[in-house]
Formats: sequence, structure tokens, C-alpha cells
Amino acid sequence: MIVTTTSQLEGHQITRYIGIVSGEVVMGTNAIRDFLAGLSDIFGGRSTSYENSLAKSVNTVLAELQERAAAMGADAVIGAQHSISTVGEGLMMIVILGTAVKISPK
Repeated sequence: MIVTTTSQLEGHQITRYIGIVSGEVVMGTNAIRDFLAGLSDIFGGRSTSYENSLAKSVNTVLAELQERAAAMGADAVIGAQHSISTVGEGLMMIVILGTAVKISPK
């Protein structure tokens, strides 16, 4: 399934707008990752443990978005936007919203 941030799909015609679709995940951080990230901050460099967790979570959210769009009968999701925010102590929420659509070749 195509997921795009644009409002149109080159080479395709949008035949029906189905509705808003979302995917979300709340991921927790743990003390060891926090400690290792703190060391990265002190000594410089990137926190690969956080980066890997974030990348895995984004992939999970995208898969959820695609599953929900397919369940709605969509072929694609357009206008996708993401939001990452903290929720409470040690939790991070990732949300992706878009418009589920039916498409056909031009």
C-alpha cells in the first residue's frame, strides 16, 4: 500500500476519499537505555539504542496505519503526517494520520 505525505499520487487518480486513518504506538523507555543515552550525551555521539527503538516503533505505526486503511477498503493513504510526543514519565507516543483513498491508474 502506498503511504505518502503528498495530497496526490503521480500516475494514479484518486477515485474516492474514504476517511481519516491513524496508527499509533506508545513505547516505554527503560533505565538501561536511559543510562546509555546519558553516556552518549556526555561523551558525544548518537544514541543508537533510542534510534533503533524509534525506527522500530515508526515501522510498527506504519504497518498499523496500512492495516487499518486496508480494512477500510483503501488502496493508499495520502497526506500522512506524524507526531512524536512524550506521555507521562518515560513514555513516548508516535501517531501517524492520513486520508485513506481508493485509487486507479491514470
